[in-house]
Amino acid sequence: MEKKIPTNTITRDIKDLAAPTGNIYETVVILAKRANQIALAEKKELAKKLEDFRGERDTMDEVFENKEQIEISKYYERQPKPDLVAISEFEDGELYYRVAREDGAA
Repeated sequence: MEKKIPTNTITRDIKDLAAPTGNIYETVVILAKRANQIALAEKKELAKKLEDFRGERDTMDEVFENKEQIEISKYYERQPKPDLVAISEFEDGELYYRVAREDGAA
């Protein structure tokens, strides 16, 4: 079953987001790093899917008429943004994170 993640921004209580770490700035760093991971994975996945279309171009007309390529692009445009996915994972306790100790030991 796929998890329902909103595709638009919603208002959240900053205290609720900061509660797991005790610090809103640590929470923001965790969310930013996870959102970057998600965005990179999606970018690689999309590039791999679109790679199949690169060798098939014979004319410029085919570039504009390739409905399958357009559908793939539209699918990714409809997906929730990486930051919204990261927030949802964080709120549901699905993210593993650790804080590096100040003395350099992990």
